[in-house]
Amino acid sequence: MERQAVKKNLAGTPSRARPAARAGGDQVQSLVRALALLNRIAESSDDGATLTDLAQQVGLPASTAHRLLTTLEQERYVRFTHEGRFWSVGVQAFVVGCTFTRTRTLAGVARPHMRHLMEDGGETVNLAVEDEGEAVYLSQVECRQMMRAFARPGTRVPLHCSAVGKAILSAASDKRLSKILHQRGMPRLTVKTITSPSALRADLERVRACGYAVDDEEHAIGLRCIAAPIFDETGDVVAAVSASGPTARIGDERMAQLGALVLEASRAISADMGASPARR
Repeated sequence: MERQAVKKNLAGTPSRARPAARAGGDQVQSLVRALALLNRIAESSDDGATLTDLAQQVGLPASTAHRLLTTLEQERYVRFTHEGRFWSVGVQAFVVGCTFTRTRTLAGVARPHMRHLMEDGGETVNLAVEDEGEAVYLSQVECRQMMRAFARPGTRVPLHCSAVGKAILSAASDKRLSKILHQRGMPRLTVKTITSPSALRADLERVRACGYAVDDEEHAIGLRCIAAPIFDETGDVVAAVSASGPTARIGDERMAQLGALVLEASRAISADMGASPARR
């Protein structure tokens, strides 16, 4: 067996004093290597990964990879299947992951990034979730401008004509979208409100292409808003973050700039919520 072969090889090697783990900045090399192995196992197939594959992926000698995996196995972060010679994620990694999902809060995770977005973009920043076919604002960081957008936490807005709503809808299935539109309709709130399902679907395609949604006076005259979806570790959209302000200050030139900042904030929040880069 692959694991036994490594053990025999190690047993036949003269014992030498192990060098102390080298530090790169604040990182301890052995710990970084062990975590890299654990990450590769987590990204492997359901059966797990072989020692040879893991060593190659991380760029380590098989003997070094085996020593680190054995240590992780002793702490139950990984486990070894003798029949298939596969390494897979252990129960302790699951316990740690469950602690993360239990203790995190969306608003708490998002707040620092919302503050940064407000400072960088100079506009009011909102966090919203979907509830019963509407967007509900959870939190807000007001900008310092005399004239600014304001949405009290708890305020509800339609999904079809708000940037946060369209950002959330951009990840919805067509069946889910049709159900929401059937239940809520598409009431016209301004002359720019999208009231056609086909036009909304086309707009959502643009959202998926560029990563953020735009409310160009569709919900309220004189107000523009840019929003991007927030994902969790399962790849589901759990919320949207937005920057909004008056059209007098958010001209066409600033739309793309704010869009890039909002998208950056949404990705940072998604990462802190556990979303993988691929899912984001």
